Amino acid sequence: MNNFSNLKAKKSLGQNFLKSKNALSLMINAGEVGENDIILEAGPGKGVLTEELLKKASKVIAVEKDDMLFEFLRDKFSSEIASGKLQLIHGDILNLNLPSYKLTANSYKLVANIPYYITGQFLRKFLSGPVQPSKMVILLQKEVVKRITANDSKESILSISVKAYGRPKNIGKVSKENFSPKPKVDSAILFIDNISRDFFKDAGEEARFFEIVKSGFAHKRKLLAGNIKHLIKVGDQIEKILENCGIPPKARAEDIKIEQWKCLCATLLMFTQLCGGQTSTELSELHSIKANLFRFYS
Repeated sequence: MNNFSNLKAKKSLGQNFLKSKNALSLMINAGEVGENDIILEAGPGKGVLTEELLKKASKVIAVEKDDMLFEFLRDKFSSEIASGKLQLIHGDILNLNLPSYKLTANSYKLVANIPYYITGQFLRKFLSGPVQPSKMVILLQKEVVKRITANDSKESILSISVKAYGRPKNIGKVSKENFSPKPKVDSAILFIDNISRDFFKDAGEEARFFEIVKSGFAHKRKLLAGNIKHLIKVGDQIEKILENCGIPPKARAEDIKIEQWKCLCATLLMFTQLCGGQTSTELSELHSIKANLFRFYS
């Protein structure tokens, strides 16, 4: 057996190992992990969450980027790997080709304690990508979770981006004292269910929606009307467009709920040809548009 007694978290990979059994239970219970579930775990670290997932799930697919931790996990869970209960992958979760591991949309649940710095890319890959999980349970910075769930009723590009694909819920705070090494800020457990692409009828509508959201939040001190006026050829009709969606004329982007954003997109399409007639351009730009939406500091 290899000597792994000197395993330490790597700052370069943003590693903070969870050591709270209560937090582990909250995550597993939130995801309703059961005997028929396939679980994709991102960043298993020293395997404390992996160990609990293996007790509940049908199969766990764990993806570890760190070379030494991968060897540690392969040694620790050798019997589970041999039995097929655990599939251990050495790689970057952001580059994982999900269909290569027989994962299809809604066929698996995602559970993860991820480095803070990949939050935006991580959410974008699994929420707006073609192979979405049925549920997500992830540990993120507490303030980011609060922003996503918009507990203060103030929406952001980030919260709208998440809510377009699923229903987020703040499960609860996890103190920084429950990690090793201790990070500078507290974390929280984010749960997302009802994950799908059903909010959009097609990729064209998805592109238009996010272009309008991006414009709406472009200048935070400006009113929504001022931010989106440039999108339409009939700028003098902007108040009528807002009124049609139940949006006050002096509203700001942070005051607008997701269904109102969808209504706004549909109404703009009725009033102008901008959203129609440029579909091919919008589709080609969809990836770059969404890349700027799932930013955890938005």
